[in-house]
Amino acid sequence: MGSLFAADALLPSGWAKNVLLAWNEAGELTRVETDSRAPDGMTTMSGPVIPGMPNLHSHAFQRATAGLTEYRSHNVDGTQDNFWSWRTLMYRFASRLGPEQLEAIAFWVYVEMLEAGYTSVCEFHYLHNNIDGQPYADDATLALAIMRAAQRAGIGITLLPVLYQTSGLGGLPPSEGQRRFVRSTDSMLKLLDRLKPLCDAQGVRLGLAPHSLRAVPPDGLREALAGLDAIDATAPIHIHIAEQIKEVSDCIAWSGQRPVAWLLDHSPVDARWCLVHATHMDADEYRRAGASGAVAGLCPTTEANLGDGIFDLPAWRTAGGVWGIGSDSHICVNVAEELLMLEYSQRLSSRQRNVAADAAQPQVATAMMLSAVRGGAQAVSRPVGGLAVGQQADLVMLNGAHTPLSGLPAPEMLSSHVFASNRTSAIAKVWVAGHPHVESAGRHELRDSAAAGFVAARRQLLDTP
Repeated sequence: MGSLFAADALLPSGWAKNVLLAWNEAGELTRVETDSRAPDGMTTMSGPVIPGMPNLHSHAFQRATAGLTEYRSHNVDGTQDNFWSWRTLMYRFASRLGPEQLEAIAFWVYVEMLEAGYTSVCEFHYLHNNIDGQPYADDATLALAIMRAAQRAGIGITLLPVLYQTSGLGGLPPSEGQRRFVRSTDSMLKLLDRLKPLCDAQGVRLGLAPHSLRAVPPDGLREALAGLDAIDATAPIHIHIAEQIKEVSDCIAWSGQRPVAWLLDHSPVDARWCLVHATHMDADEYRRAGASGAVAGLCPTTEANLGDGIFDLPAWRTAGGVWGIGSDSHICVNVAEELLMLEYSQRLSSRQRNVAADAAQPQVATAMMLSAVRGGAQAVSRPVGGLAVGQQADLVMLNGAHTPLSGLPAPEMLSSHVFASNRTSAIAKVWVAGHPHVESAGRHELRDSAAAGFVAARRQLLDTP
């Protein structure tokens, strides 16, 4: 059991004063009292308390490639670098990873997430097979490495094994670079059966990620969803969709429909679903997808890095759509910068300011934080929806002495954290399920060992022919 007292705390309804937060042995909030008094002997937090952020889209292993693809390629066809040329480089890196290296990289990026204010993560896990493309003796080898990394770091996790079967719409055979991802629908369902009791025992939420329409044919998608329902009819479902213009044009050529429209017409899309990216939708797709209850999984820094395009946030909000954020390829691991990039991309697109705010919540950072926590909690399918009774005690304390924040009221502290923190962290402490993992000067308790393991693993991969 535990408790804390905050002069300012961001609740689902907005900012509140003099808030007492208490949780039970399971890490579940049992008291959230506003306009309260600190119990005798209890120290008031030195900065505002905000909810931990769910990270709804992660490819942990890609953290080791961050910064290594930022150079102009000499493409023989004369084309400019884009998502597809980046993907080729990423495949080369993925082909070398072993279980120990994957765990070391994931451990480090999960530590980074906690220091940045993420307290739970959806791991879109598509490395399954050995380096030669054959299954490991234990088919769950790499999934278990991811689970161990999350447990060591202390971050909550939703594990999403990825179904990957083809290299393009119309059933194109997988390429050599995809040999570590590919598996049959039957083998995926066997893997989920194997993982389900292990996940339940460790408090890990298990779901499924059909990689994309180009990677999972209609029959495979239908059979996988039916099999998932037989295992857990409430399990979350995540899919990459409409990330690239080429993906849209290929889908139209294949089916006569745009990707999101095809998915809505052929799958039971509802609140269990997270539509990752969904960057290129037309007006009807925004309307229909928003009304479906699905979460839009936005990854602004990765989408910018890969040249994906800009999601139309006002259209999504008009449709009543829910959204959250993810760090995806981990070119950046920072909640504040994802929110900043999302808002700034909207400003560049619309040539307006303060796009994500509205009359009900005029503070941009506050409005975005609350929306992203709400949508992220839906996507991770865990009770991490903010500072409310019955939710997990995932808490972040901002550093009230951090220069850009110092002396400001709490809402402006959060605003400065998002928009004026000069790329330095204003996070002071982080709790997951009531357990502190980031305390001393905003550093994770295992930062040094995690960093050393990451550097060693990346060096091994770079030295591998």
